[in-house]
Amino acid sequence: MQHARPLTRRSLLGAAAVAAVSALALTGCVAGEGSSGQAAAAGSTSGSTLNIDFATYNPLSLVIKDQGWLEASLKDQGVTVNWVQSAGSNKANEALRAGAIDVGSTAGSAALLARSNGSPIRTISIFSQPEWAALVAPAGSSITSVADLKGKSVAATKGTDPYFFLLQALEAAGLKPGDVTVQNLQHADGRTALENGSVQAWSGLDPIMAGAEQKGAKLFYRNLDFNTYGFLNATESFLKDKPELAQAVVNAYEKARAWAAANPDQTARILAKVAGLDLSVAKTVVLERSNLNVDAAPGEAQRKVLEKIGPTFVETGDVKTQQQIDDAVASLLDDSLVKKADPSAIKGS
Repeated sequence: MQHARPLTRRSLLGAAAVAAVSALALTGCVAGEGSSGQAAAAGSTSGSTLNIDFATYNPLSLVIKDQGWLEASLKDQGVTVNWVQSAGSNKANEALRAGAIDVGSTAGSAALLARSNGSPIRTISIFSQPEWAALVAPAGSSITSVADLKGKSVAATKGTDPYFFLLQALEAAGLKPGDVTVQNLQHADGRTALENGSVQAWSGLDPIMAGAEQKGAKLFYRNLDFNTYGFLNATESFLKDKPELAQAVVNAYEKARAWAAANPDQTARILAKVAGLDLSVAKTVVLERSNLNVDAAPGEAQRKVLEKIGPTFVETGDVKTQQQIDDAVASLLDDSLVKKADPSAIKGS
């Protein structure tokens, strides 16, 4: 059984200094641009609405919402901030495709799936490198390995990282998707099904998974390499029509990254409150299974992960051709906003 490389309190607190230095460096890179950028935003976004998601699997989104930074920073421009909760990557993708949100949080695998199937989105920032998916069995189960899943019923949310984690785990164990019965349930419902015996295993997602673990569920297969990054995505129309707001979002995420590194306990408290978790469970998620101090610029590291998972989509029929995968990988990642990020442009302490 492979284990995640834990992000400890020490590494998080140490990351605070790095984040602070990075923020100062970014501020210097864009010196003199703030006033003209704000003037442009005031002229082009007055009276508009920023529709943005928050999700318990994206701690930085919770910090930004809790601190009210976007509201404070965009108020003078007449922009209303509308927060919409995403229950999973699949739901965020649905909202992005429908135009219900401008910016949404998904796993990298889910972003690739959406882009491959024609959703006009681009990844504008990386919010984490988490170990948020694992295979879970109920307390007292005889299941101890992926091989034990043959012939069993497994809950998973299709179109999300836990689902693709399951597929990769099965392949690594020499099994095919057809060797198990996948019950397509939303993440919270998957936990319920595991606990009431409707399924024998669950491909879980934090922080719901950490809550189940506290109640006795066992994470019998973990593999950090099968977890794709946390992708912050925006619709192409939003990036084209409201670039100033898109930049403000990325600025806020960089502010939140530094804040979370400096305030890990408070970040855990925010997660516990929103997700309805015990504080100890939230601390496990934030301190041990969420690497928030990741390079925010979408780039080669994410491209390699997408190229690895892409063929699986074709094999399972989720995407028709490898060419669609290749085109999506080539067009999905956009690091331009991160390169111009200025956390100091966001109001609030």
